Amino acid sequence: MTTWTCFDVTMDGAVAHVRMNQPQRHNAMTPAFWAEIPQLFRQLDEAGGVRAAVLSSDGRHFSAGMDLSVFANAGTLGTVDVAARERFRHQLKKLQLCFTAIAEVRFPVIAAIQGGCIGGAVDLATACCLRYCSRDAWFCIQEINIGMMADVGTMNRMPKQIPEAVMRELAYTGDRLGAERAERLGFVNGLFDDAAATVAGALAVAQKIAARAPVAVAATKEMINYTRDHSVAESFTYMNALQPGVFDPEDIARAVAGQKAGTPAVFTDFAPIAPPLG
Repeated sequence: MTTWTCFDVTMDGAVAHVRMNQPQRHNAMTPAFWAEIPQLFRQLDEAGGVRAAVLSSDGRHFSAGMDLSVFANAGTLGTVDVAARERFRHQLKKLQLCFTAIAEVRFPVIAAIQGGCIGGAVDLATACCLRYCSRDAWFCIQEINIGMMADVGTMNRMPKQIPEAVMRELAYTGDRLGAERAERLGFVNGLFDDAAATVAGALAVAQKIAARAPVAVAATKEMINYTRDHSVAESFTYMNALQPGVFDPEDIARAVAGQKAGTPAVFTDFAPIAPPLG
């Protein structure tokens, strides 16, 4: 298994636990972080054995967001002329794709959040399917407090995860969104007393998901993501194309037999994804 600089990865059956391991930096998102996170999740997906994952972090805070070292190489973020602005646009797209990689893996990813979830960490949390947090957790769209617009996913995903008026309030003011309010709004799925309980709770949900037919779960994730971005009519059209390809009578028989026997059904893992030819 690959050794990562910013993450530790452990497996429990078909559940991967990905931990940000830089508490001394409040898990700030360094250049190494940005290089590793899409590669890590794609590697887990391509192996085929992961059916659900939990993303957590060590230390007091989930993540302080973008590390200042990312801005140190100002040349890649310059806007002095047209060429520089075009380069900026492509650099920004690369950052956005780092979290889109999490949204696009076949398995659900669950965020377990404690303490501060700040700036880029909110972008990261919005890319996850589910979010659980400790009662001391809080979210902050920090970018507006330093004179810029959030640009790696929060503006694009969060308006569809909480009411628009609340989204505007948080994005315009940079005020903190506390854990209890986040749960009431539906942004957070559940609250726990502390970080350890949050991780344990998230892992328990991941194990429950991993016990379901993986292809059915993957198709459900894809369908929900598609429906979020399209009309009801378009979603039905897409479902009518998707369902014939993923409908598996054998998985259905296994699930029904397991329910009747009161025992967990045994499903086949995802097929590994081969690297591109050539």
